[in-house]
Amino acid sequence: MEKIEHKMVDVNGINMHVAELGQGPTILFIHGFPELWYSWRHQMVYLAERGYRAVAPDLRGYGDTTGAPVNDISKFSLFHLVGDLIALLDAIDPNKDNVFVVAHDWGAVIAWHLCLFRPDKVKALVNLSVHFFPRNPHMNTVEGFKALYGEDHYISRFQVPGKIEAEFAPYGAKVVLKKFLTFRDPAPFYFPKGKGLDAIPDAPAALSSWLSEEELDYYACKFEKTGFTGPVNYYRALPLDWELTAPWTGVQVKVPTKFIVGEFDLVYHIPGAKEYIHNGGFKKDVPLLEEVVILEGAAHFVNQERPDEISKHIYDFIQKF
Repeated sequence: MEKIEHKMVDVNGINMHVAELGQGPTILFIHGFPELWYSWRHQMVYLAERGYRAVAPDLRGYGDTTGAPVNDISKFSLFHLVGDLIALLDAIDPNKDNVFVVAHDWGAVIAWHLCLFRPDKVKALVNLSVHFFPRNPHMNTVEGFKALYGEDHYISRFQVPGKIEAEFAPYGAKVVLKKFLTFRDPAPFYFPKGKGLDAIPDAPAALSSWLSEEELDYYACKFEKTGFTGPVNYYRALPLDWELTAPWTGVQVKVPTKFIVGEFDLVYHIPGAKEYIHNGGFKKDVPLLEEVVILEGAAHFVNQERPDEISKHIYDFIQKF
């Protein structure tokens, strides 16, 4: 861990913080919500020891990355997020045609779109937790989740600027992050109005043993500094993303792919998800999908909860290319 190098790179109008370790073929690690480059700490060490160059940025609005106008939701579209990463790759690896990509949660959403927009940049993909969601031409993503889960679902509750930040504020970043990072219930994530975070039960200590107090403090100190607006803006930009991605309706992801999800991951339990993943829909949309792994007993934050298994799964797949 202490050998990980940190640098700032100017990309796409922002100043991106990047953690890097190792030499060899580049692996771009893309974190999720509410996380940081730090979510990949275990995988970076494992892959660097095996001859790869691990590169993990703090995404737009997160951690030590600066310059994103958090008061402008339109600057958090998938096109900005993918654009940041294309510019990062051009800056750090200008002579390389393509790289390996490993992503989780919101990072996985970004990675799917990176593969849709610029498949030439991706040698192979390992995505965790969030399977490909083909664009529904009749209903945007937020309305889709509202129809499934109602107004108290976290994606609906995140939509109004400033509202959820005000509800988080009295708790402090550490409590908020612990609620998210240790959430293990396969049921949907709800923030009922008036109850907020208190509606979410604390995970039993034994089940969150993978996240030490020291590790939680690292996340908390960064989020205390930045707040949650930038990260939550990804959800607020979903209706705009839906509008702008209309030309990609029905387009396949044509990159060699491995997908890993925890048995208790709430995304795996979205109505229709298991059928889509296992009954041919996923393979139809991602024709080069080579492996689907269901990690028994694991929940959403698999790369931290089961670091050694995930690292080995990544290595076993990418070494084929």
